[in-house]
Amino acid sequence: MPEEIIEIDGSKYEGGGAILRVATALSAIFKKPCRVFNIRSNRPKPGLAIQHLLGIQALSQLCNGYLQGDELGSEEIKFYPGEIKAEDLHIKIPSAGSITLALQTLIPAALQSSEPVKIIFDGGGTDVPFSPTIDYFSSVFLKILEKMGIKIELNILQRGYYPKGGAKVIIKILPCNLKPLNLVERGQFSKILVISGASNSLKDKKVAERQMAGTREVLGKLKLPIEEKREYYQTQSPGSQICLTALFENTIIGTDNLGKLGKRTEDVGKEAALELLKEQKSQACLDKHLADQILPFMALAHGKSQVSVSEITEHCKTNIWVIEKFLEGKFEIKGNLIKWTPN
Repeated sequence: MPEEIIEIDGSKYEGGGAILRVATALSAIFKKPCRVFNIRSNRPKPGLAIQHLLGIQALSQLCNGYLQGDELGSEEIKFYPGEIKAEDLHIKIPSAGSITLALQTLIPAALQSSEPVKIIFDGGGTDVPFSPTIDYFSSVFLKILEKMGIKIELNILQRGYYPKGGAKVIIKILPCNLKPLNLVERGQFSKILVISGASNSLKDKKVAERQMAGTREVLGKLKLPIEEKREYYQTQSPGSQICLTALFENTIIGTDNLGKLGKRTEDVGKEAALELLKEQKSQACLDKHLADQILPFMALAHGKSQVSVSEITEHCKTNIWVIEKFLEGKFEIKGNLIKWTPN
């Protein structure tokens, strides 16, 4: 095995799972072994949760790699990547582990495959706490990736909520030479899209409609063009979510929120709408949640990239720190502008 190994302290900056996701993805792409320790040390339950564990195990399978320490709760792993190969991955998640977070680990490496990579999730959560909802993932994250030439096909067969999960999702990632991203000006505003969804068991209580009513309470006063979409699903655990996206000529910004026991249903939509208005006021091209997620793709593109973001979060600083350990290049932050220059 290679002797040189990149050491990554998982307690740096925000100290969450993003360090592990970015480090292992870049390790696979550049065939640089890594050791990640103090994994998620700043979280109430440190170490590998189910979505982190299954994500890195699937990544190891994708690149014919070798893992040490890949157990639930483990606070240290060593990863020795091999060659990335075109292979369909079948990931079985026995709980509501986040599918969107697992995909953050897998997508960058899958793009380097010579053939399309199909990933089938059997179980897991599409809309769960502390991770992007699948609607935000589809309507914002994937749409911005398209601007870099990335083509990803997403098919949601079944939704999954906490605690049982039970989702079924198929995703196909096509190989790509990433184009640089230059998003500094939003361009003309088009409309706001509201997607409000809930379990069939909550249909009689009109949960999806009441979440949308909460958004109207905030956005209705502004007389903005709004398109609404209401959905109900058969799920193993009851739950609900809402996703708001503001569409501009050059970009998309978004917010999302989850229903919660004890929370007024209308407030779920109201909170998401207030958050969207806050993002809109920033005049930035990327919302604060997408800002850190897009950084690895900027660094992997051929050439310079720059984006304006609503906020430089700890997640942003974390990902910049990890990326610069694997790639020869430099991020530069000026105000709300993040620039990437490869060496």
